[in-house]
Amino acid sequence: MPTHGSLTKAGKVRGQTPKIEARERTSPSSKVRNKNNFIKRFEKRIQPGQKKPERMGRR
Repeated sequence: MPTHGSLTKAGKVRGQTPKIEARERTSPSSKVRNKNNFIKRFEKRIQPGQKKPERMGRR
């Protein structure tokens, strides 16, 4: 089975692209996010989704 191009050209584009520094993380880490989700779901008993019982009558 012939290949689509020689293996000597492999990684050519990735090697030519300039390195960009990573952005600072804006969202909380996964440990903090999981703790907040646990508090919402089990301690405060907030139901997930957009159809919340207290919002069902308003327009």
